Amino acid sequence: MVNPILLIWTIFGAAIVHLWLSVRRLRQRAGYQPGQIYLFSPANLLANLFPRLKYVTVGTNWGFNWKHDSFSEFGQDIISITSLLPFPEVSLFLADPIATKDMTSSRARFPKPVEQYGLLEFFGQNIVASEGEQWKKYRKISAPAFSDRNNKLVWDEAMKITEDMIDTVWHKQDVVHIDHCVEITLPIALFVIGVAAFGKRMSWEDEEVPSGHSMTLKCALHVVTTDFIFKALLPNWALGLTSRLRKVRDGFDELRRYMKEMIAERKNTLTTARHDLFSSFIEANDGDDQVTLDESEIIGNIFIFLVAGHETTAHTLCFTFALLALYPDEQEKLFQQIDSLMPEGSLPSYEEMPKFTYSMAVFYETLRMFPPVNFIPKVAAEDTSLSTTNLHGQRINVPISKGTYVTILTPGLHYNPRYWKNPHLFNPERFLEDWPRDAFLPFSAGARACIGRKFFETEGIAILTMLISKYKISVKEEPQFSNETFEQRKARILKTGQAFTLSPIRVPLTFTRRV
Repeated sequence: MVNPILLIWTIFGAAIVHLWLSVRRLRQRAGYQPGQIYLFSPANLLANLFPRLKYVTVGTNWGFNWKHDSFSEFGQDIISITSLLPFPEVSLFLADPIATKDMTSSRARFPKPVEQYGLLEFFGQNIVASEGEQWKKYRKISAPAFSDRNNKLVWDEAMKITEDMIDTVWHKQDVVHIDHCVEITLPIALFVIGVAAFGKRMSWEDEEVPSGHSMTLKCALHVVTTDFIFKALLPNWALGLTSRLRKVRDGFDELRRYMKEMIAERKNTLTTARHDLFSSFIEANDGDDQVTLDESEIIGNIFIFLVAGHETTAHTLCFTFALLALYPDEQEKLFQQIDSLMPEGSLPSYEEMPKFTYSMAVFYETLRMFPPVNFIPKVAAEDTSLSTTNLHGQRINVPISKGTYVTILTPGLHYNPRYWKNPHLFNPERFLEDWPRDAFLPFSAGARACIGRKFFETEGIAILTMLISKYKISVKEEPQFSNETFEQRKARILKTGQAFTLSPIRVPLTFTRRV
């Protein structure tokens, strides 16, 4: 008779040997690249909700927390992560601008792994979660909306909306205390994209919940972008178990209802010529078969552009204001240039935007230090290779097998000391000189680079310029933090989390009117 305990141990031992051989084979195919080993895959959302445990999980917000440290530890700018569950896998991560440029310019060799973007298809297929002919279709439809004419509208509306906030919400007060800076940056960004991309004008005073809804559009967007992880991980029935989960369920339902209403409203007003993003998607239904969209595709793309167009701008501006509050000397340099370019009582035009070089430098330095998207994943479509730099400055060849996931770790690239001097230092002036463009990737690169980059830059520069011209920013004084050092304050103010994009946790600021 077979001993059951012996049988169990035999099966367990065989499984371990099989697992070890699988990992060894995978690492051999990856050229035994240096790196780390974890029980759970870094792509496992559930595992990444927990703190970092050595050899178990990479930890929450790990891509940003790593920056370039792990690359430095292993002595080269392409490293591996080997994981065992849910199945053995070896993935490669890049912080090398040469390899990055090679990869992003080779769409056939390194396409986008759309299967990793299922979370972004809550409402339908869209330009971010697509590849090949489908992506080309969405790109063709949306590209005309990101014209210079529309960017001028973005600039004018951003200026006007920011000025309206100062007049209507702040009532031109001399001192304004904000508990968390996103309280102002999120609505400003939402209002701008509402007008410029969707023809939907919102007011600072319009906070009533519309008839037929249980929350405002602003609230629904906030719920969806903040707590989407619950929608991704839990079945629908579980979203009714607690008040927070019910709010998540209702937020998704409300956002879908708002988007359907926006579509219906715009279809009834298409007799008026419009050139915004929304009209491009609605009018696609009247085109030939190659560019026609169904309603789910329209809603899916509206959702992506709403999120990308308001959350990334809002969070970047929040980090920008936080950095300027922490570094008043840099804020003063910025103000001096703005003051010299803005005669009292006048607003600069879109055509004058290139003159605001320090505004752009501050904005870019913020994007370098706090890139909205920490990971740019690709997959090898064939057996290929990339070259990288090792600890001694030598170029080495890294073999990559077909099917291997290869991810650009944006913080690793942005904090690579080989290309950025003192990368942890907030130094906007580095962008006033010759700077390493291939080592700066907040908008991705190649054919899949962000289509709304100029929209994003225009909006951010306009809002930053307008607010700094009127107010001086400082960290809000709170009694419980009265004895903290500068480094402690900096760590607290710049603490990050991860929602759809890199997010500030809490940035309490004081805005003092300039005289």
